[in-house]
Amino acid sequence: MTIPQETMQELFITGLTNAHAVEKQALSIITPQVERIENYPEVADRLRLHIDETNQQIQRLDEILATFGTSSSGLKDTVLSMSGGMAAVAHSVAGDEIIKNSFANYAFEHFEIAAYKSLLVMAEDGGFAQFTPLLKQSLGEEEAMAQWLEDALPMVTRRYATLYAEGGSSAAKV
Repeated sequence: MTIPQETMQELFITGLTNAHAVEKQALSIITPQVERIENYPEVADRLRLHIDETNQQIQRLDEILATFGTSSSGLKDTVLSMSGGMAAVAHSVAGDEIIKNSFANYAFEHFEIAAYKSLLVMAEDGGFAQFTPLLKQSLGEEEAMAQWLEDALPMVTRRYATLYAEGGSSAAKV
């Protein structure tokens, strides 16, 4: 079945605005984490780098949306940013905040990876191949962050356990 070009464009633009909102949500999740991290400087440094990457991803999405004469959805951006902020607050009261954040960040990176992979399919099928390099760049950044989180999980878990053993849950916090 051939999907009409205007339908593919509509779906692609929707996917772009959704990805934009997801990137805003990512910022609302990881920015508060960085501000709270004390005992895991490697995590803080990598999150800071990813905040910069996320801001660049948002700029790329804005650039693509502008070519269609549209912009991101303020409502989607706001709603997802608020939900991300609430998730960050919920983890901050947990004694094992760094562990919960590690799990959530890893899962969220895979959500973003899926979003970019879907956008790449729509770009290919909809005739928007000119945007593939920008989308692949963002996908690569998300994949690299997910891999870093996976590789860092043993270190974070062991440091958490050590700090907990040395001083209880309050010492093991972020």
